[in-house]
Amino acid sequence: MRELRAGLWHWRAPHPDWTPEERWPQAVSSYGIDDGVRLLLADPLAVPQELLELAADREPVVVLTAPWHERDTRGLVERFGGPVFTPPPDSAEDLMRKFGITREEAGDGSPDLAWLLAGHGGEAHLYAAGDRLPIGIEAFLGREHNDLVLWMDRVGASDLLRHARRLGRGFEINEWLRGGVTREQVVERLWRLLSLPVESLLSTHGAPTDRSALERALSL
Repeated sequence: MRELRAGLWHWRAPHPDWTPEERWPQAVSSYGIDDGVRLLLADPLAVPQELLELAADREPVVVLTAPWHERDTRGLVERFGGPVFTPPPDSAEDLMRKFGITREEAGDGSPDLAWLLAGHGGEAHLYAAGDRLPIGIEAFLGREHNDLVLWMDRVGASDLLRHARRLGRGFEINEWLRGGVTREQVVERLWRLLSLPVESLLSTHGAPTDRSALERALSL
């Protein structure tokens, strides 16, 4: 775990569901933000012991940039309780549109966070692009309606930027875009962050970076 600045931590852990066929690296990033009252855990996986101990003295809150990033959310809710802020899981219609599957294959929609939405522990708070959450976070449209860019106190969080596979490119926009979403649209959405005093950009599929790296990625 690394402290990026006072009260902001980053760590990486291997995703338990990863396979070599995945388009993303096995090690994924999570973040913790201490505002003095709450401990925000963003897309948490394998939370370090130091933060688990801090959570006992704070109000733990889980914040997901996408519902499929639930990772260790259920275990944290069972341990500490507290709210979970998340975009809505994919409906059957969403799955059909995104993956070109049949209604029968789509079933009742994505199983992401089904336990939470069914009331089996935790406190679900669904949010969408344009919302300002009561924990001081603003949500902006990202790759799609439930894969969002978050902004809070000099920090932006997103999985739209990741380490480039090509040597020397630094960070670049995630090339895996759904049908109907263009790179130009993503650039336009991320440009909105540059109107804010961003100091750090927290990538959930890569290491954290800074404003200058964001500016370079948007210019490529």
